[in-house]
Order: sequence, then structure tokens, then C-alpha cells
Amino acid sequence: MEILDLKESMMRKAIIEAEKAFEQEEVPIGCIIIHNNKIIGKGYNQTELMQDVTAHAEILAITAASLNLNSKYLNDCDMYVTVEPCVMCLGAIKHSRISKLFIGTLEPKTGYSRFINMADFHPEMIVESGTLQAECKHLMQSFFQEKRNKS
Repeated sequence: MEILDLKESMMRKAIIEAEKAFEQEEVPIGCIIIHNNKIIGKGYNQTELMQDVTAHAEILAITAASLNLNSKYLNDCDMYVTVEPCVMCLGAIKHSRISKLFIGTLEPKTGYSRFINMADFHPEMIVESGTLQAECKHLMQSFFQEKRNKS
């Protein structure tokens, strides 16, 4: 599978996770982690369901991947997340030693890039944004439009 096909395929799987969050009236962010091109962890926002502010898609995916590999370190693993991680999630990503981070769309209000320069924070990690950006952004916009319409 070509690299572009792999990135799009994996981001589509992260979008499926985000859609699960949307259906449960959670902010629609989804995440998957792969190792050797195989999904080893996935998650979607569940902060309302769990009544836990740390139940972000990225944190849940890291926990699942760590359990899968029986390791707190996720060296040689790639993360695909539909929306730019917050600072809390970025810390967890750094400490878990994720190798590559693929982001669907940026988040100008709470995304890490508003607060941190990734090159200074974690110079070894490869970060790329814009994979299926339109789809990821549309999901977020639809969610918040629906929330405004209900109010």
C-alpha cells in the first residue's frame, strides 16, 4: 500500500471513531494508533459519557495501544487523530514516544499549536497535518452547528 493510501485509509478509520463520538453527542474527535500498519489502539472522545475530562480520543487510544503492546512506550507507532490534540494530549503523546502524528484538521482555539511550537517541544516526532482535512473539519463544524440549533 502506498504511503498516501495508507494515510488516507488510517485517517478514515479515525473518522469512524469520531463519528461514534458524534452519535453520542460528544465532541467528534477520533484517534487510532498503528504499529507495523496494524491498528493497535483506537478511541473517541468520551468525556461526557465517563464524566472524565481526560477521556479524550488520544488518551483512550494510547491506553489501548499500551495494553496491546504491554508497554508504556509506543516507539515506532503512528497516531492518526481527526483534530489537532490539546496540550494535555500532546503531553501524553510525547511521553508515550509516538513516532509520527498525523492530524486531520487544526484546532485554533484549543489545539497545541496555539500554545507550543512542536519543533521545540518534541523535535524527534514527525508531525503532519491536513490528511482528509475537509472531512475532519466538516464533522466538527456539523457537530457544533447542531449544538447551536438545539439551543
